[in-house]
Amino acid sequence: MPTATATYARTVRNESGGPGLLLAHGSGGSVEGNFGAILDGLAATHTVVGVDYPGTGGTPRAAAPLVLDELADELVAAADAEGLDTFAVLGYSLGGNVAVRIAARYPERVTALVLTASFPYADNQLALIAGVWSELAGRGENDLLARTLLPLALSKTVLEGLSPEQLAAVVRDTAASLPPGGGDHAALVAGADLSADLARIGVPTLVVATTEDRLVPLPLQQELAAAVPGARYAELPTGHLPFAERPEEWLGLVREFLVNA
Repeated sequence: MPTATATYARTVRNESGGPGLLLAHGSGGSVEGNFGAILDGLAATHTVVGVDYPGTGGTPRAAAPLVLDELADELVAAADAEGLDTFAVLGYSLGGNVAVRIAARYPERVTALVLTASFPYADNQLALIAGVWSELAGRGENDLLARTLLPLALSKTVLEGLSPEQLAAVVRDTAASLPPGGGDHAALVAGADLSADLARIGVPTLVVATTEDRLVPLPLQQELAAAVPGARYAELPTGHLPFAERPEEWLGLVREFLVNA
């Protein structure tokens, strides 16, 4: 059942009248933040529904620790409210875990999965990073958190291409945009393990790996693809933020797969 700890803000784009597509965003993101750059393209062919997790976008922060099943159930509840009986799910980063859990809990309703920059479990590196993220967010040290995350989220090419003035501006803007619930999301990353769910996925699945990612390393993303029976695999030469570095290429991979799934 949906959680009673917060009223989840919903994004809906149904002008195309196409099949359902649920959007599961990443830790510290939002529907607009993670999918805004490709939302028009997705909505051209699908009825798109997403929710902001507690503490980000238009959703207030939850009073209790977040639970992956509740995030999954809230996204499905939004689909119910929009009259979608079946749907594909596009998950980015932590949203890939949400998407997999939806497929595990509602297998008769999911038609396809697209998992981008995601992971089957938190390895030691990712768990340590997520733990630092959660702790710094809890202390309100947004400037230090931004300086910690940016070298991991941006590809080296993009990061080193910034002038000192541009880098200072990016740090400042990132710190100002960090949502109050980002640390709560990161706590879910630290304890993630979807290994049991992945082996049971029975729908067409595309894993889009971000090859220059230093937050979720490429080998971990490849391990995710190998764990899903029959999964297709594609690569984007980008850091952890494909919507910022290569949105059109990301959109193209997603749309081509969904049309043919």
